[in-house]
Amino acid sequence: MKDKHIHVAADSQLLKAIYKRVSEEVVADKSAFMMIIVLKFVVYFLITLLTYLALYHIANPIGFVGCYVIYGFISLLFAFNFSHDFSHNTIFKSKRLNHICFVAIYTLVGAHAEAWKLRHVNSHHYAPNVEDYDSDLKISKLIRVVPGSKYYWFHVYQHLYAPLAYTTYSLFWIFIKDFVILFSDDGYGAKKNIKYYLSFVFQKIIYISLLLVLPMIFAIQPWYVVLAGFLMMHLSQSLFLLFTFFMTHHVEETQYPKTDARGYINASWLMNQIGSSNDMHPFSKTANFILGGFNNHIAHHLFPHYHHVYYPQISKILYEMLNENGITPNCTSYFGGIKSHLKLLKRMGEAAF
Repeated sequence: MKDKHIHVAADSQLLKAIYKRVSEEVVADKSAFMMIIVLKFVVYFLITLLTYLALYHIANPIGFVGCYVIYGFISLLFAFNFSHDFSHNTIFKSKRLNHICFVAIYTLVGAHAEAWKLRHVNSHHYAPNVEDYDSDLKISKLIRVVPGSKYYWFHVYQHLYAPLAYTTYSLFWIFIKDFVILFSDDGYGAKKNIKYYLSFVFQKIIYISLLLVLPMIFAIQPWYVVLAGFLMMHLSQSLFLLFTFFMTHHVEETQYPKTDARGYINASWLMNQIGSSNDMHPFSKTANFILGGFNNHIAHHLFPHYHHVYYPQISKILYEMLNENGITPNCTSYFGGIKSHLKLLKRMGEAAF
């Protein structure tokens, strides 16, 4: 794809300077890196496995549903911390091995791995928050975040109903959205051969079997309690997922570059990445360990080829250089980001925007 961002000489020079300094100061220690990766994998894998196995031993219905919810939360963090990096080939040298591991862990959250990866790498990372380029902007009509987009009368209430609507997203994604994408011409270069379709079916069967069929057969709970746990898991998982994702790009100060009649974007690539992204506790190693680098979103968009364990260090360099050049990165706390996102929805619920 030919780059359709405008060329700004100063931005190009700044980007080169940022890349140069990061390459000089962020030096990978392979042994230390692998120790961190192994530790993180053991922590997330064991908690995920233990919460899943507990589903087959808990006799109390409330405790059973609570265990389902915890499993959904932990498995999502597991995907945050590993599948995302695997999709960008930042853990192993082999792209094939990265992809296999990406699909294996992504299957735990039920969404179709290949479809998400194509959109994330080829669309979202190319031009975040730019309509007709960023596939992540294809949100339900219920939610309006892009200035100038079509307005409906109910958007005036979206800041009120959004949290409730968000709870349904993972069920929609797994059981509707993925199938619509599978049988449509998505335009993102997917080779939908027999291998692609078989992978789709295999992933869905594994997910439904692990999270619904097997618990209904072997858990010491009636089927309706299992179904209630499965649904509650998705309701809570979805809310956390969307609030985390939306806060990385949709808060009050994030920008939405426009395109002209020829499709050219009115921002440089650098400023598109920075202006459309939002950080949350970017220098915190604890936040980085929990959220898998999603809190360092500016660093991720400029350095997707770096593993997220390096993002706090990269963010310190970024913030220093950007501030020196009069550029203020978007940054909130986690809960401040939720508040800012809801304020954005309230503002975008006004017909004038």
